[in-house]
Amino acid sequence: MPMFDEKSRRAASLIAFGVCLYAAVMHLDVVIGALSAVINIFFPVLLGLGFAFVLNVPVSGMERMLGRLVERLPKEKRPQPGLVTVVSIVLVLIAIAGVAVMAVTMLVPELIASARTVAPLLAERLPEIERVLAAEGVDEDKLMAWLQPAAGSASRSQGLQGLMNFGLGSIATSVFAAARSTVSVVSSTVFAFVIAVYVLASKRVLGRQVNRMMDAHLAPRHASRIRHVAALATDTYSKFLSGQCLEACILGTLIFIAFSLFRLPYAGLIGFLTAVFAFVPYVGAFASCAIGAFLTLLASPGQAIICVIVYLAVQFVENQFIYPHVVGSSVGLSALWTLIAALVGGKLFGIVGIVFFIPIVAVLYELVRQWTNTRLAERMAAGELSE
Repeated sequence: MPMFDEKSRRAASLIAFGVCLYAAVMHLDVVIGALSAVINIFFPVLLGLGFAFVLNVPVSGMERMLGRLVERLPKEKRPQPGLVTVVSIVLVLIAIAGVAVMAVTMLVPELIASARTVAPLLAERLPEIERVLAAEGVDEDKLMAWLQPAAGSASRSQGLQGLMNFGLGSIATSVFAAARSTVSVVSSTVFAFVIAVYVLASKRVLGRQVNRMMDAHLAPRHASRIRHVAALATDTYSKFLSGQCLEACILGTLIFIAFSLFRLPYAGLIGFLTAVFAFVPYVGAFASCAIGAFLTLLASPGQAIICVIVYLAVQFVENQFIYPHVVGSSVGLSALWTLIAALVGGKLFGIVGIVFFIPIVAVLYELVRQWTNTRLAERMAAGELSE
């Protein structure tokens, strides 16, 4: 006879879980610090898995496209599935790099051309700035007294020297901190990207390994449930990304048409930037609005207000009538739930929450729907409910 039956083991597990949960709550700062340390250590790996999950959508689409072409070849000439996956990864990366190069190619010349208008504008406004400073009573002595370090200086030259030393030290510190942060972010991103490529290239092998691990250590019911949730999450995010691409094209086209009708500058550039930024739902388009208003202000200051009004009008129409139906229908959510998911995700996790919370809510919505239908069917079969 076993020392503990199933009921005793379950009770002991619940007691142990309660004790651990109480200890974690009482020492929440220690738990958060430990989790932060672990996340910092494995951050490139986690980021790489995130990249792989996102890139798997276009890579899988490219694999299906190439697979249809491969099926037309004789069997003896068909390449291995692994080669098709590698070619698909390379083609997707080339497409992403092409979009990035196109964005830089369109943006940089326009910024340079716009920046050339800044000097004439400043030269035109300089007398007005001097009159405003004179009206405020700002003279050279007062300005130098304000610029002198708080510790004081015996002379103007000493004040300038102190200001120079202070400025150089602050600049050096800021540059060093920014360089260190940039190197850390770039190195983590590069490692994550390499990990994502390796994961995508060996996803079939990794999938078989994960399935074997689940079959070896989990009950069949639990393993089947995990596979179902994983397949549902992958399918939902694939539909979400497809809908997001369609929505980005629609919004970019609407911005281009509206700017062209009102004869605003940079219609093509701002439309392209809007399409790129639109992959961040409800927020990215406003970032492109700020860029468009800035470019319009440099090129034609009198049209900057018109630019903002036209952009916000198009954005309002798109957010209220196009985006919820295009993206919401693609992931199985109504327009109301799509908007609520974006708002809650943005409030909790910022831009990342806005991007990923809609498919997450769609997965939860589908799981709750399936669970509800199953429970209703069981109660109807038991005679507790009537049809």
